[in-house]
Amino acid sequence: MKHSTTPQTRRGHRGGPARRIGRTLALVLPVVLVLSGTLAVTRVNWTGSPAGPMLAASDISAAKAPAKTARAPQDVLRDQLLSELREKDPGVALTHLQRAVNGRPALARHCSSIARALGTAAVRIYGATRAQSYARPVCDTAFASGVLAAHS
Repeated sequence: MKHSTTPQTRRGHRGGPARRIGRTLALVLPVVLVLSGTLAVTRVNWTGSPAGPMLAASDISAAKAPAKTARAPQDVLRDQLLSELREKDPGVALTHLQRAVNGRPALARHCSSIARALGTAAVRIYGATRAQSYARPVCDTAFASGVLAAHS
C-alpha cells in the first residue's frame, strides 16, 4: 500500500490554488491570444505606403474602390508645390518637384506641365527677371519655358 503525505480529492487529483490557476489560464489564455491577434491584424498598414494612414482590415474594400472625389496625384502635387512657391520661393518648390519625381517615377510624365505651371506662377508673384533667376534643369527646363510663356 502506498502512503502519501499530500491530501488528495475524491478522484485522486491534487487540488489547490495552483490547480485552479492552471485551469483558469487554460480557459482564458486562448481567448486572449485570439483577441490580441485579431486586434493586431486590424492595425496593419494595408495601404502599402509607409507614410500612409492606417486602415482597418474591414476598410480594404473601401480603399480599393475608386473614390469619386479623389484627385490625381499630379494635381495634388501641383497644388502643394504652388502653395510652397507662394509661401517660400520657386527654388524650394522645384527641389520638391525633383524629389517627388525621383521618389515616384510615375509622376515623371507630368513633371514638365507642373514645372511650367510653377514658372507661370513665379512670374505672377516675383516678376519675370526674378522668376528666371530660380530656373534650373528640372524636367528639361520646363520651368524656364513657363516663365517665358508667362512673360511673353
